[in-house]
Amino acid sequence: MSNRLVLATVFLVAMLIGANFSMLKFALDHTTPMLLTSLRTVIGGAFLVSFALLRGERIPRRRDDLGNIFAVSFSITTVSSALLVFGVNRVPAGVASLMASTMPLFTALLSAMLLGAAVSRMAGIGLAVGFAGTVTLASPSLSGETAAIGIISLALSALAWAFGTVYMKWRDFSRVSPVMLVGVQLVMSAVVLVPFALAVEGTADTEWTVGLFAPLFYAAVPANAVTFALMATIVARATPTQASASAYLIPVFGVFFGWLIRDEVLGAVEVVGGALVVVGVYVLVTANARSAAAAQASASRVDST
Repeated sequence: MSNRLVLATVFLVAMLIGANFSMLKFALDHTTPMLLTSLRTVIGGAFLVSFALLRGERIPRRRDDLGNIFAVSFSITTVSSALLVFGVNRVPAGVASLMASTMPLFTALLSAMLLGAAVSRMAGIGLAVGFAGTVTLASPSLSGETAAIGIISLALSALAWAFGTVYMKWRDFSRVSPVMLVGVQLVMSAVVLVPFALAVEGTADTEWTVGLFAPLFYAAVPANAVTFALMATIVARATPTQASASAYLIPVFGVFFGWLIRDEVLGAVEVVGGALVVVGVYVLVTANARSAAAAQASASRVDST
């Protein structure tokens, strides 16, 4: 996957997810967190599986493929998604964006543990600059009290998301297309989440109105099905650290759409933080691309001798 295509996809994923924070807030005005999460998986899974079937793809039947898909499903679209919505319902959007941006740190750690991957010096600088940007970006929200349970939920959500990202690189998913992969994992998540949400929360506090369905559709399709499919494509063709780089841009777009849709103020702190985040992502992605190119060139020289 080319460096430019990685950057473009990273920006698109971050933009779609960044807007999702505002949409989730709107949807949570009309329903409960777990039910919202389960509805996202039902709609997103049905959309992607139908799309894949229309393209002539087949639902995977091999036991090892289904086992690997379930592992990713449980970590990303079940645990991580549920904890994300649970946390967003309890902390300000800026804090939620900050916690989401910790995912690349967990990814780098898990990549080293499970894949034996090393983080280059420049990639480490990119990680540090990007994290500094997210701290700056979210710092206004940290001035007040936050719910500890929301912070913990979002941290665990980032960890689960990182594990699923690394797992997709750790195991063989080559027999399943990214679209079918995410579609099936969303369906698997729905099977787990729907009964859980109905048993724990029920539907008494849900208002079945346009106020729920409009943000729910966005959260389910563009921000859930489409972004996870794009992420799966990146993971299949790039490094896990590159794939996780979009998390650093999420706060930038989260603040932007909060200003655009929810009339939140975009001040100097947000501008500075956003600039640091963009620089961090650029350094991180380009550093990994240079390292991969250098490794490939070295291997080619060895083969030629």
